[in-house]
Amino acid sequence: MTPAERQRRQRRQRRTALAVGLAATVVLAASLVGRAPADAQGDLVAKGRQLYLQGCVSCHGRDGEGVGRGSETRGPSLTMAGEAGAYYQLSTGRMPLNDPDQEPHRSEPAYDAAAIRALTAYVASLGEGPDLPVVALSGADLAEGGATFRSNCQACHSATGAGGALSYGRAAPSLGAAEREDIAAAVRAGPGQMPVFSPKTIDRRELRDLVAYVRYLRSPRDRGGLPIGRVGPVPEGFVAWSVGIVLLLACVYWIGTRSPIRRRRPGGHDDGVATTAGVSEQ
Repeated sequence: MTPAERQRRQRRQRRTALAVGLAATVVLAASLVGRAPADAQGDLVAKGRQLYLQGCVSCHGRDGEGVGRGSETRGPSLTMAGEAGAYYQLSTGRMPLNDPDQEPHRSEPAYDAAAIRALTAYVASLGEGPDLPVVALSGADLAEGGATFRSNCQACHSATGAGGALSYGRAAPSLGAAEREDIAAAVRAGPGQMPVFSPKTIDRRELRDLVAYVRYLRSPRDRGGLPIGRVGPVPEGFVAWSVGIVLLLACVYWIGTRSPIRRRRPGGHDDGVATTAGVSEQ
């Protein structure tokens, strides 16, 4: 083998070794990148399970199957709650409850944001429940959101989002403190007596507009008069009627108690006859 052939062979060997090294690096990096999110999600679910066994298992069962107590249910199954259902209950402080017979109300969350993410991930792993929607409000249409709200939400939450009474002693909550994620999660999960609105009923665009409108109800532009607490048209009409009646009675009282005016003759003499203003002389 001549020196020139030997050099060409060495160059080919170096190029081959370099190509093999690059290929191995790419394969290794791809495997690490693909495994990292899965490992991270697995760690999050494991942390969520630990929190679940500490604070939720007594009512919802060891694997989220629910706990029955005779003919009553201590805690419902979570297999279909999904990410949306768990996030809504935890982020609004409705869960966990000290008493399973207590009606949940909005309060300060019992867990911080990291713990809520972990519990939400664990509950989502229990079944095929709804995912938590990601809602970006840029480009939202308030008019369309208002139409969706009036069609699907106003009957229970009132036109102003102040809430209202339901059957069996329950009540639809006020939406004044609802955050963007809370609203989206409630729409998809249907907590309590609220129906579930799937993407087939309210799609992503309609959900975006609806969330924007509900947030707008916090401080709407009150055109045409005073808001009077924004409690609805019937109470506002009653206030207007009451104020109008009081003003009318005040006017009647004022007219009836005006000072009498004595009628004078053309010569300037008082004839002793008193008349009140507004009554024509006979």
